[in-house]
Amino acid sequence: MNNPFQRLRDFLTGRQENGRYAGREGPYGADLRSSVGEDSRPVFTALDIGTAYAKAMIIEVQDDVGVVLGVGRHQQSYSHMSDGIVTDIPGVITNCNEALIKAEQSAGGIIAPATVIGIAGELVKGSSITMTKQRQQPTKPITPEELESVISGAQQKLLKMARDRIAAETGYQNIEVRLTNAAVISVRIDGQVVSNPIGFRGRHFTLTLFSAFAPLMQLGALETVAQGLDLTLMTIVAEPYALARCLSTNASTDSGAIFIDIGGGTTDIALVRQGGIEETRMFALGGRTFTRRLAASKGLSVKEAEKLKLSYSSGGIKGSQRDEIQSIFTSEVQTWMDSVELLIDELAKGDLLPPAIYTVGGGCALPDLRQRLEDFPWTERLPFSRKPIIETIQPGMVTSIADPNNLLKNAQDITPMALAYQAIELQNEDNVLERTLYRVIHNMHI
Repeated sequence: MNNPFQRLRDFLTGRQENGRYAGREGPYGADLRSSVGEDSRPVFTALDIGTAYAKAMIIEVQDDVGVVLGVGRHQQSYSHMSDGIVTDIPGVITNCNEALIKAEQSAGGIIAPATVIGIAGELVKGSSITMTKQRQQPTKPITPEELESVISGAQQKLLKMARDRIAAETGYQNIEVRLTNAAVISVRIDGQVVSNPIGFRGRHFTLTLFSAFAPLMQLGALETVAQGLDLTLMTIVAEPYALARCLSTNASTDSGAIFIDIGGGTTDIALVRQGGIEETRMFALGGRTFTRRLAASKGLSVKEAEKLKLSYSSGGIKGSQRDEIQSIFTSEVQTWMDSVELLIDELAKGDLLPPAIYTVGGGCALPDLRQRLEDFPWTERLPFSRKPIIETIQPGMVTSIADPNNLLKNAQDITPMALAYQAIELQNEDNVLERTLYRVIHNMHI
């Protein structure tokens, strides 16, 4: 298996010389290898193929920070995407190409073929598992082989869990799934956290591993889109995972947070505790549901309904018309909140939840959803010790991405920022846990 994480590190450190774009001229006449500048600082593209919009962001890596050079977005047709899943590959390629062209123009003609793409949808499954091995010879140092054995056991169980969940939800057995992301969240020896267990002695060896899986059909569609755009696909990242990894640096490492991404077709939820992502959940209800309801109730075209919804969300609709739209949305808002409650309850697994809920995505602009989150009796219905704070993440709150030209405007820009952060994180991480994890993944062919 070709390791996408290693391919990304190779590109960002300048070791990729003969890929698809090597020496090729782009539409602005610049050699692609020279587009990174004289000091060879790497540039790459984060591509968020959303249900409502395709969003592209060109980033230059400067030390541990991604500097935004250009952004572009283009609206998706209703027939091209459904609930976060590509349904028309040529149509999505066309939309993404428009977004990329706008991003390249915004960046002054810089082209960044190395690309990180996000994946969403109800069948993208992310879970964590904690494995504890009671060592028969506690006085012997832990070996690399022992670490690999524990990680392998955890990864096998997570793969089975993902397959079982997808089979239960689709009714189809043996659907091919592939790993999108994996991370060792923590390692403890006799209860003490260590960053590298090799050489330590102890009786109890405990490891927590997170992995996200997606159906091969979805991943294959995104790979075909990347090929159609002539991009060098570095990795595909589960979007809730990307958000949690990026934004958890802003949350308390002790208490953690819940992240809710309200997109056009789906709502994605991620739980972070003690600085590590534990679980992700998704359900197929996003901004397009409200647009369709508005169109059906008022006899409007989808385009007219979307325009009216945006005006309503921005406060441009007043009086009785505003009350009418609010009434039209009531049942969908309740269904959305019921789904959020159900999935957060699943994520909690009976344990106390962190007292912070952060929202991102274009759907955050709908005031009804924010109000429902504010009014919900959290401590009565779910295991919160106190009412959680509800906060919408804005681009300026993401410390790892710099936007010197103020190109990023609101919460819908957070997901591509999180995808960009993945590339920065991957080029900086190279330790024994990561190397062992990727060796296990390679051997399992997942």
